[in-house]
Amino acid sequence: MTASSHESVPSRQRKRFPGISSRAYEHPADRSALVALRKLSGFDTVFKALSGLLPERSLRLLFLSDSVRVSDAQFAHLNSMLRDACYILDLEKVPAMYVTQDPRPNAMCIGLDEPLIVVTTGLVELLDEEEMRAVVGHEVGHALSGHSVYRTILLFLTNLALKIAWIPLGNVAIMAIVTALREWFRKSELSADRAGLLVGQDLQASMRGLMKIAGGNHLHEMNVDAFLQQAEEYEAGGDLRDSVLKILNLLPRSHPFTTVRAAELKKWAESRDHQRIMDGHYPRRTEDKDTSVSDSFRESASHYADTVRTSKDPLMKLVGDIAGGAGDLGGKLRDKFTGSGSGASGGSADGSKGTGNGSGPGSETGTGSGEGRGEG
Repeated sequence: MTASSHESVPSRQRKRFPGISSRAYEHPADRSALVALRKLSGFDTVFKALSGLLPERSLRLLFLSDSVRVSDAQFAHLNSMLRDACYILDLEKVPAMYVTQDPRPNAMCIGLDEPLIVVTTGLVELLDEEEMRAVVGHEVGHALSGHSVYRTILLFLTNLALKIAWIPLGNVAIMAIVTALREWFRKSELSADRAGLLVGQDLQASMRGLMKIAGGNHLHEMNVDAFLQQAEEYEAGGDLRDSVLKILNLLPRSHPFTTVRAAELKKWAESRDHQRIMDGHYPRRTEDKDTSVSDSFRESASHYADTVRTSKDPLMKLVGDIAGGAGDLGGKLRDKFTGSGSGASGGSADGSKGTGNGSGPGSETGTGSGEGRGEG
């Protein structure tokens, strides 16, 4: 597939974003990391020099030999969606795309030299056309941002950690890097969700897709507002002990929780930033080289400060109180953990659905840890 594929036009009229920079939709934490990496002279060259050690070549051969390559002759409707997504985001070279047999709903974008998109049969069978369009846009967003390079590295390091688990210090060192990469990649998933919305331009379809990934093909039993309410309850519910459990549940995962993703996407869809993009006001790729690393980090820091200030999570509220100069830190911590005194925020410690084992579908668009076949 080549750039000539852009001759195909979307099935319904959608806005196109010529020359759009991935900075337009990237989450602040994702964007600051990417801007810094892109500014490092020779960074991409060093990582591409490691391609012989990475599993990319093996994976390409595996998918070529044991999956179905999307084209005009095979999964033509997915091929049309892929061309549409690249047309809308103005990605010149259309990535290769494969469908692989796997009942788990899963998708990923990997590759150092060229991005490669893989979707499972479980995902294809689960989603309708507009929901799938958002997922394909999600993966194209990964490709445009260059996430596939760093995702491949995470895949490699995760496998390496498993192979050297018998070496205590070596495993600890690798897992420290993996943990940091996972934290960044969780933010990159929020960026890709935004790209999916720019491609599909149908917020309800994006919401439905996330609900189906969480609850299966029972859409008649689900409700978007109730689903988003779960995210509200997840953030605000419980006490400080629950806040700690949330962190422990999240650490092994490569993706944010599905309800949280839905809430974040809806919030962005209603923001001024999204409206400006839809109106045609967005940063261009031609300006990427002039982007300031310090400005990006300041924006990221400002985002996290706003998150702490507005969060309803008990731990984040406590951090905000401390930052604001609240006194009696010892008493606040004691009350929060014991659930006694006026500082108790109520609720129980069994209110969250997660078990902390990080298992599940594990997909670029899914809910698990991402350490299965699809993502390493």
